[in-house]
Amino acid sequence: MVASTVVLTPKDFKSEVKPTWCPGCGDFGVLSATYQSLSSLKVAPDETVVISGIGCSSRFPHFMKTFGFHTVHGRALPLAQGLKMARPDLNVVALGGDGDFFSIGVGHLVHAALRNIDITAIVMDNEIYGLTKGQTSPTSPHGHITKSTPFGLLASQFNPIATALTLNVSFVARGFSSKPKEMAALIQQGVNHRGFALIHVLSPCPTFYNTFDAWKASVTSIPADHDPSNRAKALELAMETERPYMGLFYKEERPTMDQAAYELTQKAQEFKIDRYMERFA
Repeated sequence: MVASTVVLTPKDFKSEVKPTWCPGCGDFGVLSATYQSLSSLKVAPDETVVISGIGCSSRFPHFMKTFGFHTVHGRALPLAQGLKMARPDLNVVALGGDGDFFSIGVGHLVHAALRNIDITAIVMDNEIYGLTKGQTSPTSPHGHITKSTPFGLLASQFNPIATALTLNVSFVARGFSSKPKEMAALIQQGVNHRGFALIHVLSPCPTFYNTFDAWKASVTSIPADHDPSNRAKALELAMETERPYMGLFYKEERPTMDQAAYELTQKAQEFKIDRYMERFA
């Protein structure tokens, strides 16, 4: 993470573009938490890149006064990883929704976990396709009735936290848009984490699938005595789908691909210089 010596406030990260989400959208809370977390971390806007795919939540870069890239559907992760490899000095944040990350882009989640490149991914999950007007998404519950599933969804429900844990993502957390203060703290931890950080955010859609009341009644903080280094216990908590836990599930410090590539480059340069000097010895 790059830290600035300048005192920053959330306003320093707000662009002149006003959010175009529906009134009451959970993504407003995620946006506010992101402003707060980045300013608290003293992460300079011109040293930060926000990358998104396609969807309601993927409009995020337009509302941030940072560098941004509104890429194609499901491709936020590969672009974010490539950028971090090319410019390790920048803070890279990838954002999107459950469709972007868990449907068309789910294959990239596997490789991001394996590479452990130092980026932070924030996934806003409303369990529905809002931009295309209310079809089911991978995280929609079994039996859910929509325009595309008038007789109920036949597929089972995707579990983002359990999937991330089994893929061995090195930082796994969940936030809730109605609790922006707690979510800002998780984003801070994710950006500070040296490696791939995945933050799953429950962010309700008031227009096509309003889960605000249900989640407010069921979301539970992870027990205070939970050990984030215990992946087996974290997976056990992730399987508690009736009362989704919020907080840090798992954290592991391990080598990152971007750091390994940098060290390899340094060794290659040193080898090249040594061979060059041998010619004149």
